[in-house]
Amino acid sequence: MRSRVRTRAQQEWQRLVDSAEAMPLRQLRSLQDEAHGLRRTADRFLARAKFRLDGAQRSADLLGLPGGTDWRWRPSFLSTRISPTGIAAPGTGMRLGDEAAVWHDCPARALILRQIPNRSSADLAPFGLQLETLGFAGSYLSVSIDLPDTALQGLTRSHIIRLDITMTVERPMSIYGRLNIGHGPNTDELLRHLGDLRPGPVAATTTVEFDLHYVEMNEKRLEKLWLDLIFESPQMNSVRIRDVFLSRHLRADM
Repeated sequence: MRSRVRTRAQQEWQRLVDSAEAMPLRQLRSLQDEAHGLRRTADRFLARAKFRLDGAQRSADLLGLPGGTDWRWRPSFLSTRISPTGIAAPGTGMRLGDEAAVWHDCPARALILRQIPNRSSADLAPFGLQLETLGFAGSYLSVSIDLPDTALQGLTRSHIIRLDITMTVERPMSIYGRLNIGHGPNTDELLRHLGDLRPGPVAATTTVEFDLHYVEMNEKRLEKLWLDLIFESPQMNSVRIRDVFLSRHLRADM
């Protein structure tokens, strides 16, 4: 019942918007004051809703993380609105926001990468990343995500970097995650299979761990960390990345 009332009120205000040009000035002033009052009420509601939802999100982010977790991070393109929100026909290496870039070899650049709001109550991230490859004719496609400098602070070979990623696909697809560690002139890689995804009504969440014990990295010369999401046989598909959450913890002493 209340939802119908709000819908009718929204429709009424839309009608007033459409008729504002021909409205008498006295009526326009009166409705302007009324609209300011409604906006103040709506702004207070949005502020309170954001406070509660952000708190619930922070609590949910912490659930299930291993003991000793000393760093956690979600890319900004999944947590805040970016501008522009999308790129069409990008060249290889073109960036979306400050942290993401797309790499491919499609001659026609037939792909679209865009930020979209997450609407499901199960989503922890406010935004998702949609990758559309309906006319893609290349042999490889990946999205790289730069990790912040805070991920390097205190990082050692005793650490495990954990990735929790939630995705949906329009067609079956195999996806890999590759963690790249730049130290001095060298770059080491750890590759993990994120699964053979199938279309379905429920988003698939995968957790993988990158154990730095197996990387001969120079802890004193760490310069950069980045994650590549590699999409195998990406032609004629639509992939939605609903969340990417990275954390790190110390491996157990044996």
